Amino acid sequence: MSGRRDTPGPDRKKGLPSLWELSRLAAELAPVLEPLVAAGGRILWDALSGGGKVLCCGNGGSAADAQHFAAELVGRMARERDAQPALSLSSDPSVVTALANDYGYGEVFARQVEAWGRPGDALVCLTTSGTSENVLRAFEVGRTRGMKVVALCCANAATPLSAADVFISIPSPSAPLVQELHMAVLHGLCAEVETRLAPGTGGNE
Repeated sequence: MSGRRDTPGPDRKKGLPSLWELSRLAAELAPVLEPLVAAGGRILWDALSGGGKVLCCGNGGSAADAQHFAAELVGRMARERDAQPALSLSSDPSVVTALANDYGYGEVFARQVEAWGRPGDALVCLTTSGTSENVLRAFEVGRTRGMKVVALCCANAATPLSAADVFISIPSPSAPLVQELHMAVLHGLCAEVETRLAPGTGGNE
């Protein structure tokens, strides 16, 4: 069995976006997203090359994406190069639960940005809705700390995150599609950093 579909389209049986929908949306958005990824990559590179760090935050699947992204900066994605300082703000359950208990869940990221964020650092905010209170609070505190912000969101024009230094929005009502393309964008941001850290070296993916 080849697995070939006679009629490309969404998997209506499962109620989930199909690979066809993902590929179509990715192809449509590539010309718009590529320059934004390049601009976001420059922000991250400026922070890291200037002795700063990258903080990442998100909830649920976006928390997993933030952790994934931080891991690739500290470790590597495709090129052998120096480790880079990056932190996912959802990764320490003791910190997250203490802050949620003492200050409320809306402050779990903002309080950590207060602790770790410095002028010249970069903050990556991830939200599929654009309305996550704790992510918006982290954004506010990051601004007061003099941090540059790269925000990944859906096409929510009302979100305060649209004022980020680089705002990367995915115009889809499907949270799974938004998250899938967010990961592609995060890989692109990491590639921008790695290319500058290790120019001329081949990838190992």
